[in-house]
Amino acid sequence: MSLPTPRRHVHTRSIRVDAYARDDGLWDLEALLVDTKSRDFPLAAGLRRAGDPVHEMRLRITIDTHLTIVDAAADSPWVPYPGYCDPIGPDYRKLIGLNLSQDFRRHVRERLGGVRGCTHLTELATVLPTVAIQGFAGEVFKTRDQSQGGDAGGPAVQEKKPFQLDRCHALRTDGPAVARFYPRWHNTAPADIRTSE
Repeated sequence: MSLPTPRRHVHTRSIRVDAYARDDGLWDLEALLVDTKSRDFPLAAGLRRAGDPVHEMRLRITIDTHLTIVDAAADSPWVPYPGYCDPIGPDYRKLIGLNLSQDFRRHVRERLGGVRGCTHLTELATVLPTVAIQGFAGEVFKTRDQSQGGDAGGPAVQEKKPFQLDRCHALRTDGPAVARFYPRWHNTAPADIRTSE
C-alpha cells in the first residue's frame, strides 16, 4: 500500500482482545478499546491532554466451549462524560446467555444498541466471535485435515467438517485452498449454492 500525500496524525483507536483458557474449562475474552488524540482535545467535561485516552473501555466475557456466554463485565476508566458514560457497564451482563456463533451481532444490537448501551462497548462486543474462534483454533477445534495423517498414531479420519471451511473466500470448499489443504472436504459445487450445515 503506497502512502498518500503529506498528512498529519490526528487520532488513534486501538482495539486489543486477549483469549485465555481457564483451568475450569471456560474461556475469558478480554477486550480493550482506547481512543487517543495527538493534540489537546477540548471536551464538554474539560480538556483532555494529547495522549490521554478520550475513551478507555474494557469488556470481558466468559464463554464455554460451545461459545455460549456465561459471564460478562464492562468498565470504562476513561470516558468523555465521567459519571454519565460509565454507569452503563453493568448492563453488559445482558450478554450472558448469548452464543457467539448464533446471530450474536444482531442480538447485541437488540439488547445494547443505541441508547440501551455504550456505542463503543457495543462495537467492541462485535469483534468477539472471530477472536473466540482464533482462541479455540488448535485448542478446542481441529484446524487441519486429519485425513492427511501426521499424528503419532498415524492417519486418522476426521468425521466432522472443519469449522473454518465455507466461512471465508480462501476456504470455500469449491476452491483451490481446500483442494490442497483439506482434500477430503473439497467439493466442486459452488459454496454459495450449497445449503449451510
